[in-house]
Amino acid sequence: MSLKSAIQNNLLLKISSLNSVGVAIRMLLSFATQKIIAVFLGPAGVAHLGNFRNLIPIIQSLSTFGIFEGVIKYVAEFKEDEKELQKLFSTSFVFVLSGSLLVFLVLFFGAFSLNNWLFSGQYDFVFVFKILSVATPFIAVSALFNAIINGLSKYKQFVVLNILSYVVSAFLMGLLVYYKNLNGALFALAITPILQFFFLFYLYFRVLRSYVNFKNISFQIPYGQQFLPFVVMSLVATFLSSFVEIHLRRSLVLEIDEMNAGNWTAMTYISNQYFAFTAGIFTLYVLPKFASLHTNRQFQKEVLGIYKTILPLFAFGLLLLFVCREWVILILQSEAFLGMKTLFKWQLLGDFVKMASLIISHQFLAKKMVKEFIITELISLLLFFGLASFFLKTHGAEGIVFAHFIRYVLYFLAVVFALRKFLFGK
Repeated sequence: MSLKSAIQNNLLLKISSLNSVGVAIRMLLSFATQKIIAVFLGPAGVAHLGNFRNLIPIIQSLSTFGIFEGVIKYVAEFKEDEKELQKLFSTSFVFVLSGSLLVFLVLFFGAFSLNNWLFSGQYDFVFVFKILSVATPFIAVSALFNAIINGLSKYKQFVVLNILSYVVSAFLMGLLVYYKNLNGALFALAITPILQFFFLFYLYFRVLRSYVNFKNISFQIPYGQQFLPFVVMSLVATFLSSFVEIHLRRSLVLEIDEMNAGNWTAMTYISNQYFAFTAGIFTLYVLPKFASLHTNRQFQKEVLGIYKTILPLFAFGLLLLFVCREWVILILQSEAFLGMKTLFKWQLLGDFVKMASLIISHQFLAKKMVKEFIITELISLLLFFGLASFFLKTHGAEGIVFAHFIRYVLYFLAVVFALRKFLFGK
């Protein structure tokens, strides 16, 4: 069988290959932007920018009340049922409007306090927080529209949308960093969601309108109870994980130095780039697929198929990255970041185990296993927080990546135990 026919006959490979086009373009743009950031801002600037980047997922999660995965699940289930979709969209818009208003008020009126916390009182970026507060509704609505497109399995639209968003974001970031350094970088992060929203609305309003009857949207929440598990799961996963990263980066700056903080931020940046590829696979394939499975045998067969398809390719990519790590640093960052070479081993090993864990843990979301999801996530976050805080004091950034590896080995075991009925039952 030829590679082309193999891809066409395997939906996961088909989505992966389509998604990889978008990811490849995103990575090229991101690499160019990161190079500019590394050269002009150095490790210290990269560290401070990393803190602000961690704030964006928190805002998205809180402003939507974490319903992203729930919207994907229920749109996928009821995309042929107009009545149920209308109830779903009404609930979604109420959640988004309420969350956006709450986050706007906190960001706008708490800008001074947030600035002091995030930047340890070293910089005055209050104006950026106020701009970000205005961008909050755009962040939330964009996330909701993306979830709808995902749930409808509009793979091509999703990829095109992401490519256009990355082009706008990369151009703006590169331009403002070049002329305004760290001020420009933070300003770019704050206003990019607004521009991305208008791109999304202009390009895909017709697709959305064919499913969403905007005139009949009501301020009711008939799906409020169904969304509640996703709200809790998202807030635990997104809010707490971003908060832990910000705390650890601040600890590196205050207890070690900005160089360590910058190196660790650059390492997590590289990790995030290849996990961007899997994000599309999880939202476009894994979550809807797991939600549609009804027997343990089906789940076991699907997991085995995904493992056979994804893990060998992922492992090969990680090995290649490790061998070429010095070239990667010089290409993506600068000589100032060569100290991060020692971080690759534990980061990459941890990322491989993380991938294996994430694949099966999406069963929690698919089957609304709220208790199991929260317990395993809390175990993971508490392990990382405690181990990283301990090793950081003596080993700096290298201690954090070592904690990252231990965390995901134990997390994988916890997830397997929680899913033992699905993984090993008949």
